[in-house]
Amino acid sequence: MRALPDLGTDLRLTVVGNPANRRIALFQEAVRAAGLPAARVVPWLDVLRRRAEFRPGERVRIDSPGEDPLVERELRGTNDPTRVEGTARWYARFTSAVRDVADLAAAGGATLLDDPHELAVLFDKRLCHGVLRQSGVPVPKSPTSGAGAPAVRGWNDVRALTERTGLRRIFVKLAHGSSASGVLAVETTGRGRVQATTSVERDVDGRLFNSLRMHRYSTELEVGALIDALAPDGLHIERWLPKASQDGRVADLRVVVIAGHATHAVVRTSRSPMTNLHLGGARGDLTAARAATEAAGGSWADTLGLCERAAACFPGALRVGVDLLPAIGWRRFAVGEVNAFGDLLPRLTGLPGSGAEGQDTYAAQVAAVLRTARNHHRANA
Repeated sequence: MRALPDLGTDLRLTVVGNPANRRIALFQEAVRAAGLPAARVVPWLDVLRRRAEFRPGERVRIDSPGEDPLVERELRGTNDPTRVEGTARWYARFTSAVRDVADLAAAGGATLLDDPHELAVLFDKRLCHGVLRQSGVPVPKSPTSGAGAPAVRGWNDVRALTERTGLRRIFVKLAHGSSASGVLAVETTGRGRVQATTSVERDVDGRLFNSLRMHRYSTELEVGALIDALAPDGLHIERWLPKASQDGRVADLRVVVIAGHATHAVVRTSRSPMTNLHLGGARGDLTAARAATEAAGGSWADTLGLCERAAACFPGALRVGVDLLPAIGWRRFAVGEVNAFGDLLPRLTGLPGSGAEGQDTYAAQVAAVLRTARNHHRANA
């Protein structure tokens, strides 16, 4: 049997990302802590301008293209990160660039750690929802789920679809949005009145911007105008599930699944329908969430297993962040979304029994790549 190579010398990690992005710094910390040479960073701008190249033996991890105005301009046609419009263009340019990375990696003899087709599905909420539903993963009811779902061209379509399906409380989401950008929590009252809660606001010229505070639109005219403006980028509709609460605030969970295992989790709480931390959400008590689940007769292992089932729909993704929605009373759970780049949980260490104890999400990913490399060398030794 051949001696195993020194993986600290032979394993070469490369990340496609924006060099100044905090994610890259955290990943590099994890790489150094594992005793590996610093990862080579291929800037997204080089990929988009066709200046990127990959080398034999590299393992290539794709990271978020966010937080770079020049990249934002290339992808969306604007360098204003607060603008809402342009997500359809962003999606087309991003998925094309990921395919370019795959082709360049193959040509250079490198190995890609993230499957381009699965990334394309993960960044289309309609397709992702359809894959989860077809795999038996519990998800909110949706009339726009899957590849054959009807297109939503504006408020009239939203109204018709919700009336047909009996949905009175819905989330309307940009098909290719992230971080709650362009999300509206819409409800129809008993008297037929329509209102919506969202971070979207319009300027005097009708342009849409993301705000760091929530807004309430209380007439059908206002809500319809917003949805009409969002519709050209593609919309996804799903039932607004009543969620469990913690300390008087609605709660959900972000669970990171790495190489098939649920390794990290955080509770997010809010007084608004959106629990995103940048919109006023706050981290909740994970121990209390587990206790509430078990007090309601549930199994915490099964709860984490549901996240692993969702992640298993995308076996080519090294890591995903699963948004888990607990029903009132913590008795049942549904998967709201699966996020390709949902691993930014700085300094959060792994769950007990996960194998990632003491590791943040990036260290756990590096460890997973090392395990795969060692197994591959043993199999071929």
